[in-house]
Amino acid sequence: MVLKTKLTEALGIKHPIIQGGMHYVGYAEMASAVSNAGGLGIITALTVAMPPMGKEGLRKEIRKCREMTDKPFGVNITLLPVGAFKPDFDGIIQVMVEEKVMIVETAGRNPDAVIKKCKEAGMFVIHKCVAVRHALTAQRMGADMISMDGFDCGGHPGEEDIGNWVLLAQAAQELQIPFVASGGSATGSQLAAALAMGAEGLNMGTRFMATKEAPIHEGIKEALVKARITDTTHVFRTLGNTERVYKNKVVMEVRDIEAKQPGEFEAIRHLVMGENYRKSFQETGDAESSVWSCGQSIGLIKDIPTCKDLLESMVAEAEDIIRNRLMSKL
Repeated sequence: MVLKTKLTEALGIKHPIIQGGMHYVGYAEMASAVSNAGGLGIITALTVAMPPMGKEGLRKEIRKCREMTDKPFGVNITLLPVGAFKPDFDGIIQVMVEEKVMIVETAGRNPDAVIKKCKEAGMFVIHKCVAVRHALTAQRMGADMISMDGFDCGGHPGEEDIGNWVLLAQAAQELQIPFVASGGSATGSQLAAALAMGAEGLNMGTRFMATKEAPIHEGIKEALVKARITDTTHVFRTLGNTERVYKNKVVMEVRDIEAKQPGEFEAIRHLVMGENYRKSFQETGDAESSVWSCGQSIGLIKDIPTCKDLLESMVAEAEDIIRNRLMSKL
């Protein structure tokens, strides 16, 4: 049985699984490994297009990825300011056009201008949303597909706290364009469930962090394997920019400060700096020393496979459920 969906057919990929954009993870090594395994790999623009290289850093990463895979891959553009640095979104899109990137994952606020420019360049646009009303807006703006991101996701789940069990059902009722399920997913059973609820596949982030090819420190990967589903929490709630992160001593300090000084970003800036995040992932492997994103799916991660083994095992599990377990009940 082959899981053919609107996602696999539109993008020419083997398996209906996307590796979403991830800060300090979405490099060419990660994207190419997922694409070579039959999924859709994604380069994270705001990780590779930061100063001093800026947009040329993205160009370098795209070209590097093309040397590592001949399969489709995309670029993530997240429309959120990064500290004092204002991303050069025009430059990022310019590089994508010049390098003939044909798939883009957009996320964040007010995506109209970015979606329009990407569509004008002939790109396939997958917009990540945390609410169906935002998805309907993206649909009107011309997005080709939606990534519905439930409250169980790592990173920014929005402020409405709607889990995937309800969010996906609502998307199936209201959207006219295809969607994939995003947030809290790590197993083949969840892939089968997502398809049953009307999704065309999965968008996973955290699960791909715990793979052999993920370009992050082994200490972080081991922390993911050891984690329980309760080992995440939220920061930035008082700033209206909620983020789900790994629960550690630094994060709990951030939460304490937020409780005492709600909405005061300067009071926590030193603890949430991106450089702390980068050092944990790339240098020390210390899961306790920074604020870093991950979803509730950490509690479902039991090993560190290759991307190929992960995707094949997930698809095989989903196929078994669809073919055998579900059909036997009819």
